Amino acid sequence: MKKQRFLVVIYFLNILIILWTILPYLWLIISSFSYKIDLLTVPLRWIPRRFTLDNNISLFVDRGSASTNVSLFFSSLRNSAIIASLSTLISMSLGTLSAYALARLRFPANRFILILMMGGYMVTPIAIVIPLYVILRSLELLDSHIGLILVYQSFILPLVIWLLRSYFTSIPSELEDAARIDGSSYIGALFRIVLPLSAPGLVSVAVFAFIAGWNEYLYAFIYTNITAKTLPVLIGEFNTKLGLEYLRIAAAGVLASSPPVVLAFIFQRYIIQGLTAGAI
Repeated sequence: MKKQRFLVVIYFLNILIILWTILPYLWLIISSFSYKIDLLTVPLRWIPRRFTLDNNISLFVDRGSASTNVSLFFSSLRNSAIIASLSTLISMSLGTLSAYALARLRFPANRFILILMMGGYMVTPIAIVIPLYVILRSLELLDSHIGLILVYQSFILPLVIWLLRSYFTSIPSELEDAARIDGSSYIGALFRIVLPLSAPGLVSVAVFAFIAGWNEYLYAFIYTNITAKTLPVLIGEFNTKLGLEYLRIAAAGVLASSPPVVLAFIFQRYIIQGLTAGAI
């Protein structure tokens, strides 16, 4: 009887968490296909009487021809894709080597480096905004892809190292010992033995890194102007003389959230495998 009550409580809490997570996103999708008048009706209707694609079409076409806003949307979409992809590629390349070294090599500052790295990761982003701004300005990297990619490494790279290190430690070291007996080096064992066995972990970490870079707002808002402006920043600037364009914001929000959602669904199996294996 006590076990049944416990399961009921667990399921009830899970349902609450799911609703808390899904309902706002569901309302975003509904708003993107609704007319403004239908969203202002009282009492509120979850399912509007009419649906429209005008909010989504206005992001790409304005009165049948390309507009400045449309070109800004495509430019920001391209910037987000480039910055998130390159940030993921760099962090995975450097993070894989660093995580393997921290997981397998024994040297005096091993644990201190790991603690220092995670301590830097937990620093509030707003606390380092001004120092990073001064550095980027001195290097003339403000409003540039390279500058934003380098800044993103400050929070993506520690995340990648931490997750991959946990995964590498779950792989039996005897496999690498056997490879080194056959004449392989540490790097050779990494590329021939560890990485093929770590495919689920690598995929899951890469997805998390891409999502972190794609969704970042604070640094992109402060360090970019026009050239390297990302999609989350542009969405926050959808406004007219009459106020914010909530319906266009909703439509752009759905489109901006689509890549991370699609990646999560495609690689769902690998993400679960990678996280559970790393946890063990």
